[in-house]
Amino acid sequence: MKKDAKFYGKLFGSTFTLSAFTFGGGYVIVPLMRQKFVEKYHWIEEEEIMDLTAIAQSAPGPIAVNASILIGYRLAGVFGALLTMLGTVLPPLIIISVISLFYQIFRDSTAVSAVMRGMQAGVAAVITDVVISMGIKVAKTKSVISILVMAGAFFASWFLNVNVAIIVIVCGVIGALRVVYSHKKKGGAEA
Repeated sequence: MKKDAKFYGKLFGSTFTLSAFTFGGGYVIVPLMRQKFVEKYHWIEEEEIMDLTAIAQSAPGPIAVNASILIGYRLAGVFGALLTMLGTVLPPLIIISVISLFYQIFRDSTAVSAVMRGMQAGVAAVITDVVISMGIKVAKTKSVISILVMAGAFFASWFLNVNVAIIVIVCGVIGALRVVYSHKKKGGAEA
């Protein structure tokens, strides 16, 4: 892929429009980023977007911004990361600035309240789609540890009401231990 002004414009424009027209947070924007960068532009591989999403989820900060930074960095280095971050942050900043000017009108509007309730239903559907598609991909790996971690995280969150931050930390530790174990196993096999 040629990294010229057209490429950078497309990169910025993609993250800007995704951010401007996506409601519901990072878990909604991630599948749309996948659709745009994997399926439409073929800039990133399917497995790679899954890895970038996992990193974005485990890093501190909003997942949409983290994911856009990682994708931008992967595609165009530091400049790409800055460009995609700006493209992701600008729309909400502009929208919130406009809303704050007209806060009283928006707060009392029944039409705005109805639209927001409708968006909640759409967000729930998109998040459900993400959970199912990512769960299927994890199950297809046939990795017992990955499947147990996924099921354990769901059980801890849904049935035991464990704080999500604790679940993310525990999953991160399990992942780190798994990587260390696999490196030691490879090192032992070579010796």
